[in-house]
Amino acid sequence: MDSSELLPVGRRVAYWRGRRNLSQQVFADRLGKSKSWVDKVERGVRTLDKVSTLQDIAAVLRIDPALLLGRDARPADAIGGTADVTLIRTALSRYDIPLARPAGGRPVLPVDQVAQQVAHAWTTFQHARYPEVAALLPGLLADVERARAADPAGRAALVDAYRVTASLLVKLDVPDLAWLAVDRAIGVAAGDPALVAAAAVQLGQVLRASDQTRMAKSAMLAAAYRIAPPVIEDGVPAELSLCGTLLLQAALAAAAHGDDVAVVDLLDEAAALAAPVGDGQDHHRTGFGPTAVAVARAAAALALGDDRDAVSRHKEFTRRDGWRWLPVEHRAGHLVDVARAHLRTADPVGAGRVLVDTDRIAPAEIRHRPVGRDTLARVVRAPTAPTTLVRLAASLGVG
Repeated sequence: MDSSELLPVGRRVAYWRGRRNLSQQVFADRLGKSKSWVDKVERGVRTLDKVSTLQDIAAVLRIDPALLLGRDARPADAIGGTADVTLIRTALSRYDIPLARPAGGRPVLPVDQVAQQVAHAWTTFQHARYPEVAALLPGLLADVERARAADPAGRAALVDAYRVTASLLVKLDVPDLAWLAVDRAIGVAAGDPALVAAAAVQLGQVLRASDQTRMAKSAMLAAAYRIAPPVIEDGVPAELSLCGTLLLQAALAAAAHGDDVAVVDLLDEAAALAAPVGDGQDHHRTGFGPTAVAVARAAAALALGDDRDAVSRHKEFTRRDGWRWLPVEHRAGHLVDVARAHLRTADPVGAGRVLVDTDRIAPAEIRHRPVGRDTLARVVRAPTAPTTLVRLAASLGVG
């Protein structure tokens, strides 16, 4: 262990300054600061609470900013361009099954076993552990594809595997690859209305992420009304959840192109479906219920530019039990959106508070999701940014 890892931040600055054979005066001159300022930092009298300052110090000392933050600070990259995503791309680009290519010595697993693996991948995703899911998917996709080729009963597991792949890739801002995954899901699901509707949920996400909002609205409405029960009271919760989630996707697409009338109508229609389902449900991995509709209302307000309404709605529904029952990934994504709303209303303190909550429940949402990292970088530029976020931003190299 390097002895500097045991020191407070100011003493680490002094340690590395000594390692570089710089006097306090020379170090201060290179930073554009006074010798007194350097002395106070090194003695811990003055705190380092700005990312830009930490990065300037690290640049003068020729070290990684993480070294100033201690041994537990580890730089983390957004995983959208990492080796794991490259492997997912390779897995989605294979055509071993239709071309009858050999499995390369990999055994064909029973359908029930791969279905359990897919369920595990979904659970991991819903807990916002994105790097773990990215590492799981390349092998999982190969296993599920082979299992389905050997046993038609594996179709549902394969659709779900493509769905979780698309959901992760949308999170990581790789919409072109997500589109390939969801296209595979739709193709495999063809002929089964429930599976098609489930895959269409991710289709809506991908289309919106690709700025194809009008197409998204049209496709979501077609899928929703295909699965909708003739009478709400006669619908089963799983069916209502799929239909309602598709309506939410349609509403968000309408909000993205400014159709506020359609937004209200679609969200009200989804709310009617959510009432008999209730909160705390997760049929077809949708998390659909009254609170999910409330979250969508806030998201739609954000898309329509009404940031204050979105923040107000957020404060109201996060008091509900249903908020805590939503998947962590769902809550974390919403929190990042709310932080952005606070920034747009010139409230960096509120944005920082929300991001601290996000990091507490889902660290990967900030550390690995591009929009999370970007929001963090914007928050820490404010002088009121929480110290925990400043240190996190420095360790990530953003800000």
